[in-house]
Amino acid sequence: MPRAAVVVEAAPAVEAPTYVSLGPQTPQGGIAPPGAGGLPTWSPPESARPPWWWVGCHGGAGESTLALAASQGAAAEGRGWPIPPPGGHAGVVLVARTHAGGLHAAQTAGRQWASGALQGIDLLGLVAVADAPGPLPKSLQQWLKLIAGGVPRLWRVSWNEAWRLGEWPDARNSGKDVRKLASELADLTNYRNSGE
Repeated sequence: MPRAAVVVEAAPAVEAPTYVSLGPQTPQGGIAPPGAGGLPTWSPPESARPPWWWVGCHGGAGESTLALAASQGAAAEGRGWPIPPPGGHAGVVLVARTHAGGLHAAQTAGRQWASGALQGIDLLGLVAVADAPGPLPKSLQQWLKLIAGGVPRLWRVSWNEAWRLGEWPDARNSGKDVRKLASELADLTNYRNSGE
């Protein structure tokens, strides 16, 4: 029996991202901003236009480490929403550790975004960075799943012993999960910037 010919079409210049969205892509009506806490806002200089900003939800979240390890031209902001000038947009990736304090801070920041109080912020998702080796306790897994339902995407970054021991974070010691995260964020921002 003869086999049918396989037709291979050329891929478009920029393909849609292949990962699944977990939560809302835009702020939701009817959600009140957190009464206390939340991240401060700041105005980046107009010349600063990275593909996205890494924003830590709390001290020690790991945004600076991810900026070094994942590169892609993104900038680590620290702890604050980079509010663009009127009519502008800023891509943001929130970063939090997976301990209880980190998850609380991530939930508060996610609620702050979901309320619609932050004009011009394109939240790309949340990166949950392991706070210890081994599996996440069940109660924290459930909490992280709840938080993931309120942000566009969730990425998990596993424990990295090399970073703990003081190795400079870069592509050589970043691990598959960080390389995949960087690749997906680059694809996502390229796709969004293509105007499709």
